[in-house]
Amino acid sequence: MKIEEEIQQGSFQSEQQRLLINIVYTGNQFTLSNNRMLKQFSITTQQFNVLRILRGQKGNPISVKDIHGRMLDSTSNVSRLVDKLLAKGLIERIICPKDRRRVELTITNKGLDLLGKIDECFGGLKVEMENAITEEEAKIASRILDKFRIINQI
Repeated sequence: MKIEEEIQQGSFQSEQQRLLINIVYTGNQFTLSNNRMLKQFSITTQQFNVLRILRGQKGNPISVKDIHGRMLDSTSNVSRLVDKLLAKGLIERIICPKDRRRVELTITNKGLDLLGKIDECFGGLKVEMENAITEEEAKIASRILDKFRIINQI
């Protein structure tokens, strides 16, 4: 369905405005969908992001500061997220042997298992996206989104 039909708007001032509204609306739809899906696993989108970052470390510890730098939502309170994930047994703290003041984190097997279950749920979406959007279209869309981020930093 076209964005005009979704938000019941007849026209836009320009195609650029239409694109911007479309990105915001579609992003919100993805966020709602992800939140609903992750709710069944009792984690938030931000907690999921932390777990994915830790899984990407392939067993190598990482500091809270470095996790914060990689977060999709840079406004997240990473320390609070870490505390909740620790309480669930999904991650663990490691005291850095070279600097005892530095605390690093790794994902536990329980955390990896949870991500595996979540990946299964996302598998259907991945297939749908690959069927609906060509690789070339995905590259073009990514280049446009990269430009939006550059514009937004001004």
